[in-house]
Amino acid sequence: MSTLLIDPRLAQSRRLFLRDWAVDANIGVYSAERQGTQQLVLNLDVYVALASTTPQKDDLAEVFDYDTVRGIVQERIARGHINLQETLVDDVAAELLRRPGVLAVRVSSEKTEIYDTVAGIGVEVLRFRDQP
Repeated sequence: MSTLLIDPRLAQSRRLFLRDWAVDANIGVYSAERQGTQQLVLNLDVYVALASTTPQKDDLAEVFDYDTVRGIVQERIARGHINLQETLVDDVAAELLRRPGVLAVRVSSEKTEIYDTVAGIGVEVLRFRDQP
């Protein structure tokens, strides 16, 4: 479990997560990267207010839906070429934080095919709703 739950801003929160999600994206600043898609591995944590996501009727409408998270990422990738992983994670984090009940997000992106001797290179952002 994430140690972020120690942060007092996340008291009474629930953490939703998507782990090791492999997606193809047109991303990169180099000309070879602009020729097509490359695989990214994404990890996302979405912290939502416990009070507004505790189901009383065991109904999907009572919780924050994982499909919302996936849809936000897929929509951003579908908009077209992205130069930087930083841009991708910042855009996804900002869109998630616009959703009611979302208190904080952690979004990471990792390119896994850049260096033969490195499992991955990437970037991660952690943002709270109360941050500018």
